[in-house]
Amino acid sequence: MPRHSEHISDDRLLANYYKTHDPEWLGALLARYTMLLFGVCMKYLKQEEEARDAVQQVYLKVLSATAKTEVHNFGGWVYQIARNECLSRLRQQPERPADTETFDREEAPESLSVEEWMAEDRKFIQLEQALKELKTHQQECITLFYFQSKSYQEIAAELKLSIKEVKSHIQNGKRNLKVKLEAASHQAEKGGSHD
Repeated sequence: MPRHSEHISDDRLLANYYKTHDPEWLGALLARYTMLLFGVCMKYLKQEEEARDAVQQVYLKVLSATAKTEVHNFGGWVYQIARNECLSRLRQQPERPADTETFDREEAPESLSVEEWMAEDRKFIQLEQALKELKTHQQECITLFYFQSKSYQEIAAELKLSIKEVKSHIQNGKRNLKVKLEAASHQAEKGGSHD
């Protein structure tokens, strides 16, 4: 894994990947979007196992696509791939949810900009940003507990922490997340009131 990649911009990580063709740069970039992608897939697919599987498919598609073409605006692009993967899966289900038709109408790239697509999932994006701002152990514990459904014991073993420390990091992380999300929401409302 590239060292200290959390301080490198998306564009720089991509540039490093295209320059060196080292998949670790791309891996570091994808790691940033794991929670957003999982959140988007859960929104559409509703089932954790299928959402995880969809995220894995998105990773494979990203690896394949970036090998052939240069990507710009990675966040919007990867969001599009995840959304299309989910729509494709919903269409293949024998009993499609009623709201899938709404998604279908929104799918054409010319009808909605990436910004509008991403605005639908503003909370996921805010959550992802807030998670990035947490201390490392809080971020890791919350990710493993809530997004990967790992137990306190499994997290403690993986991160070499005590169970008490894991509980503390999750508790403090949740509290800090709530504060950050409330601040982001307040900021968004404030920003939207200048018309």
